[in-house]
Amino acid sequence: MTVHEEYAGYLFVYFTDKGDSGEEVYFALSKGNDALHWQELNGGEPVLVSRLGEKGLRDPFITRSPGGDKFYLIGTDLKVHGIGGWDRAVTKGSRSIMVWESADLIDWSDQRMVEIAPPDAGCAWAPEVFYDTSSEQYIVFWASTLPGKEQESYHRMLYAKTNDFVTFTSPEIFMDYGYSVIDTTIIEHRGKIYRFSKGRNVIQEAGNSFFDANFAIINENIEEKFMTRGEGPIVFKSNTEEKWYLFIDEFGLRGYLPLETTDLDSGVWTMPKHYSLPPKPRHGTVMPVTSSEYDRLMEKYGNK
Repeated sequence: MTVHEEYAGYLFVYFTDKGDSGEEVYFALSKGNDALHWQELNGGEPVLVSRLGEKGLRDPFITRSPGGDKFYLIGTDLKVHGIGGWDRAVTKGSRSIMVWESADLIDWSDQRMVEIAPPDAGCAWAPEVFYDTSSEQYIVFWASTLPGKEQESYHRMLYAKTNDFVTFTSPEIFMDYGYSVIDTTIIEHRGKIYRFSKGRNVIQEAGNSFFDANFAIINENIEEKFMTRGEGPIVFKSNTEEKWYLFIDEFGLRGYLPLETTDLDSGVWTMPKHYSLPPKPRHGTVMPVTSSEYDRLMEKYGNK
């Protein structure tokens, strides 16, 4: 990526709702800078498959390094289908995340497994990354079930810092609301942090920094107006205008549904009338890509 190269589209990295064969990493590309219309890549087959840990990967998150010369892809080490279901996944699941690296989105490093959650955690779910410019470190944050009062366990958001996605600091509490909160995702705009999470509902908050102790709730139930239930929020900015997109998964029903706003501070979202997302996507990431990256992805994975 060069500093002068403009974004030409978006890469959607996700797993799918295809049962046993869906807990893998899939790619889709937007049709140019149209964030509401997508095409599957690699003929609808996975691009990356987990060979370590539980040999299933969910909730993939991709991020670009500050210099633009490297990409990190991380995800939940979790196979629900065929090895014990959700009770085991919540209470006795993997405490590790999976990591891949790439310089071009085409050639990926060997997969590595990093234990990131504390010993008393029941799982480590939906890891995401925020780059902290003040410390020049990546902050990885995720949901873990931890014991509460009278041994009641619930999901809290934790975080750890890293420079290289190999060595991490000890995990610390990021969010503890006294009830389960998962799937937190973050976007920064004009010095403010906007945080979306799945608690009792999908909520939107705003704060002045990643570690702000006084995040304010802007919308305590985003999905109620648009769907029966929601999880796995994905937020990203338009490449071409002052607009933001929020994809929310109406899980078990219609799947991902797109929302949009031109004012993050308002907490007001609308649903576009026309859109075409990839088939059966589940929790993932949308990342802008340059024209050269877009062309490479199409050359390697398109029209199969």
